[in-house]
Amino acid sequence: MTTSLTRAETWSLLSLSIACFGVLANTFHGDGEPLIASFAFSCLAFAFSYSLIRWLGDTFMRAGLKGKDMSKIKKIEIPETMGAVCAVVYLLVIIVFIPWPFYKDIVAATSGGGNRDVVMELEQVETGRFLHRFPHSKLASYLSAILSLQSVVILGVGDDLFDIRWRHKLLIPAFAAIPMLIVYFVDFGVTKVVVPVTLQDYLGELFDLGWLYYAYMAAIAIFCPNSINILAGINGIEVSQSLVIAFLLVLNDILYLAPITPYPHPATDSHLFSLYLLLPFIGVSVALWCHNWYPAKVFVGDTYCYFAGMVFAVVGILGHFSKTLLLLFIPQIFNFIYSLPQLSRVVPCPRHRLPRFNARTGLLEPSTTHHQYPPSRAISGLLTLLDGLHLLHVETNPKGEIVESTNFTILNLWLVWFGPMREDRLAIGIIIMQTIIGLLGLVVRHRLALWVFKEDNLKAFK
Repeated sequence: MTTSLTRAETWSLLSLSIACFGVLANTFHGDGEPLIASFAFSCLAFAFSYSLIRWLGDTFMRAGLKGKDMSKIKKIEIPETMGAVCAVVYLLVIIVFIPWPFYKDIVAATSGGGNRDVVMELEQVETGRFLHRFPHSKLASYLSAILSLQSVVILGVGDDLFDIRWRHKLLIPAFAAIPMLIVYFVDFGVTKVVVPVTLQDYLGELFDLGWLYYAYMAAIAIFCPNSINILAGINGIEVSQSLVIAFLLVLNDILYLAPITPYPHPATDSHLFSLYLLLPFIGVSVALWCHNWYPAKVFVGDTYCYFAGMVFAVVGILGHFSKTLLLLFIPQIFNFIYSLPQLSRVVPCPRHRLPRFNARTGLLEPSTTHHQYPPSRAISGLLTLLDGLHLLHVETNPKGEIVESTNFTILNLWLVWFGPMREDRLAIGIIIMQTIIGLLGLVVRHRLALWVFKEDNLKAFK
């Protein structure tokens, strides 16, 4: 990979950056135009990430952060852990962005808000009739999101450096989620869920889960990063699935902010908060995608998987739409459940389960795991059943004993269904599936949910 930008890239990124700074300079009026500022920061995040990935490639390789692309005829070494670059740029951008969503409140709370010479009666001040109250709770939520993301990036870099085992790194995101959960407890603290209509005669309209609700949120914080990390192994798949989920979440946010929605909607602030975190994420991810798509010039590393998953967990939990988030993670949920036999060591699990590259054809084929000893009758029955349902492919010896089976990942399953294919076609197929299922998930959330619940919180879709 070349470590310098071409002349066209240099002028394009420079022009984009100058335009973004011009937009930001014009946002300091009224309420600060935070959504426009967030979009401008997202474009800056793209420009900075694109440039730094290109410039730092050799530096990372000299530091030993490199790997071979095993799905190519020429297995050349390319920089690894470049997702850490994007994560750092993202963190810096959302930190610098802090004044914009609170600009109106900051100005009104200071003498610069036009109230310097306004004289108020003492009674009015004491009763708080005209007393401005800064939204400390919103700021606390934003800062806790930053702290959780910083924590998971640090832990992700540690994983990339020391190659932590799965059983140890599974709970890494739980520690990073602690600041976010503490702020949720202090600021919001709602642990009640809406009960489906058919059960309301027995449980009432709302059911209080208590501490189980916090366990549920911690589980989301653990699942989202690890699920993206599990669905990996081919060029561009980690970043592409993250971008699809991010764009679908942005679409969900727009539904609450669009003119067709009654305004102001009670969830407006929550979905603006979501956009403030998602737009810069899309910016850095697109820059990484440009270098990681087939044929990859860099690898993203585990840091990006943790970072991307935690961004989704943060916006889902603090934006109060975790159920919608899970609907967009259906392919990842399926992949996790499908992988359980190997993750729980019921079936032999190799170190890497990525599809096997056939150097003769240049295509990817399902990778397999070898059964050193014949599996038990129960396990053999399960594998035979999955083979009959075309959810697996097994090989048997002359005695009828299973000696080999394909690895339990959705990537290998896709190859079982559709046969060997080129790496980029496999990634495109998975991304198309992710997009279609995500769009259906949003339809289910805002239209079909009315079959189970009395109303949807998006009034325009009643």
